[in-house]
Amino acid sequence: MNAPVDFSLRFDWRVEEIVALHDQPLLDLVAQANAVHRRFHDVNDVQKAALLSIKTGGCPEDCSYCPQSAHHREVKLDRVELMETADVLAAARTAREAGADRFCMGAAWRSAPEGKRFDAVLDMVRGVHALGMEACVTLGMINELQAKRLVDAGLTAYNHNLDTGPEFYGEIITTRTYQDRLDTLKAVRGAGLEMCCGGIIGMGESVADRAGMLQTLASFDPHPESVPINALVAVEGTPLAGRARIDPLDLVRMIATTRIVMPKSRVRLSAGRSSLSREAQILCLVAGANSIFYGEKLLTTDNAGVNADDALFAALAAREARAPSAS
Repeated sequence: MNAPVDFSLRFDWRVEEIVALHDQPLLDLVAQANAVHRRFHDVNDVQKAALLSIKTGGCPEDCSYCPQSAHHREVKLDRVELMETADVLAAARTAREAGADRFCMGAAWRSAPEGKRFDAVLDMVRGVHALGMEACVTLGMINELQAKRLVDAGLTAYNHNLDTGPEFYGEIITTRTYQDRLDTLKAVRGAGLEMCCGGIIGMGESVADRAGMLQTLASFDPHPESVPINALVAVEGTPLAGRARIDPLDLVRMIATTRIVMPKSRVRLSAGRSSLSREAQILCLVAGANSIFYGEKLLTTDNAGVNADDALFAALAAREARAPSAS
């Protein structure tokens, strides 16, 4: 018989324990994750979040997966300086009308700048908050004062992904340390913001590296309120362009493991979803994902289309009772 499901919140997970969870028979893993999910969440509550790139390209970081890095000169990308606030808020209204209740804004900076550009971002946050939506930004590294100013503007959450485990991190990024990322997360938490932090699988990392990332995230007390799990989208011109797509069941395993390790967090099925079948996406939701990014783009990469997502949510809805057919 299977061991009983542990519903307790833990902050002392060991990497070896997480690997053992991840590697158990898939049906056992999904069943355990679904039980945890049902204990802490309404399984029919799947949040729609929209993501907009408000400043695109020219980033001085050398993240191997990212088409926005200035280091990857062969990437074909239309650079966009910081968008006008009115245009951002128009996109937020469109997203709200399409059913999104969280609006995320991403800027390709190493660190959030001071001055007029940061003031403009604050105006965007105020505008999104005034629309009655959750507001989230990802601006690179920020300090405590910037985090507090974002709180005052009405920001809900700050996204700053770890990307992978600490042992593999240097294989993907050399221009920013793991500690730099942890310091930003400390500033976010210190200001009272929700933490949105996850990573990417399919970059050549091991299962232990994936577990190392989850172990780091689960050591935060409380756990991150939001954990995006991304599958690598290999973009031509980046160092990871030649990597094959991951097996969708690897994504299911990662989501299920995340759900068990961080029971209360909202687990976000993020980049790479456009390559999944409807059934694979539903299996990810069964395994504990309870948020998707809604819209045609995730910053600069393609996402599942709105029509496909409408069909997905229609399939998830309760079926209307039908009268029996006449014999």
